[in-house]
Amino acid sequence: VIEEKKRRYLKAGEECDGRKRKAMLDLMLEYHSNLKVLSEEDIKEEVLTFILAGHETSASTIMWALFLIGHHQDVQVKIHDELDRVFGEDVERHASESDLNELNYLEYVIKETLRLYPTVPIFGRQIQEEMKICGHTIPEKTSCFVLAYFLHRDKDVFPDPEKFDPDRFLPENAAKIPDCAYMPFSAGPRNCIGQKFALMEMKIILSFILRSYSIKSLDSIEEVQPLMNVTIVPSIPIRISIRTRSRHE
Repeated sequence: VIEEKKRRYLKAGEECDGRKRKAMLDLMLEYHSNLKVLSEEDIKEEVLTFILAGHETSASTIMWALFLIGHHQDVQVKIHDELDRVFGEDVERHASESDLNELNYLEYVIKETLRLYPTVPIFGRQIQEEMKICGHTIPEKTSCFVLAYFLHRDKDVFPDPEKFDPDRFLPENAAKIPDCAYMPFSAGPRNCIGQKFALMEMKIILSFILRSYSIKSLDSIEEVQPLMNVTIVPSIPIRISIRTRSRHE
């Protein structure tokens, strides 16, 4: 794709096909061809980063959400009720922005999924100035790692932390969660720039699936252990039984 875009760019002799608003790949090709700032290898690495950060992460969260929903039929009933209220019996209509804004319970489900299975379970930072934590001095320039997977299981913040409970994110409950106690998208100036888009994307896909189908997970939560790779992945393939919904259930 990169090589083809580069050929088109050079052949046209224009700035990124003459578009006023340029895609990221077009901008990188402009820097590569005109300013000689980026190499082709640099561009490939950046594109891979976008694919990993923008595709693998959302797909992983959707997978874990379906797995958890398939284990909690009471949660699934609430999701179906919300979807029926927003979409009626129309299972084909594309979700609009106003539709997504009404899917509050589905959003709580996604947030609770990210609490239990944060897509990126560990991320790093460098300490910019010396600080003291619990009587220990942390020198400037020290590398540190935040273990989001364990942070989200702090029983003082999330009682019964292994329980899947979307109601933790009801407005009155979410307001009690301390800053930086819940960081599925990291935090600070280097947090995930696509978190709002990712949340919308996940709501669209999950709402489309669950408008039409009921699901049931076939493997126990104990059997499917999370593995800490760059993203959090299941120890075995997740199996789900899926059937067409009856509106008279």
